[in-house]
Amino acid sequence: MLSKSETSDLLERIAAAWPREAGPKVRSIKVYEIEDGNRLLVANDAVVAVQIGDRIVPFIGANSELLDQFPSVTVDMGAIRFVCNGAKVMRPGITHFGSFRKGDIVTVRDQQHGKFLAVGIALEDSESAQTMNKGYVIDNIHFISDKAWEASKQI
Repeated sequence: MLSKSETSDLLERIAAAWPREAGPKVRSIKVYEIEDGNRLLVANDAVVAVQIGDRIVPFIGANSELLDQFPSVTVDMGAIRFVCNGAKVMRPGITHFGSFRKGDIVTVRDQQHGKFLAVGIALEDSESAQTMNKGYVIDNIHFISDKAWEASKQI
């Protein structure tokens, strides 16, 4: 369990990086160490975020109301296997773009069901990425079946 000041500091970092309404409204946060500075952040008995190094991103298994507040891209069915293995999201696999700027946290969804597959950091603005024919668009930070995902099953 984090102290009140540690919780406050963490919530301030989240508020600075996440969309305005996306930050969790909680008083206390539990932290579970995964490995080497990577941590699961739990509030109200649910995993809400993953801290990977200095970045704090929403947990891909969090409720969809939280994840829907972030910009997203949709990938075709051929890209799913690569995204779920941690690959960066490349322009040819993206079928739909939300609106985002370089450096924003972006969710990745599958084309057929709209399920969340990953959370990453935009390497390009959405407008410029749409005009690209090839190249990396999203740096995959947290994805289904990664260590954070597997660790959350133990909580």
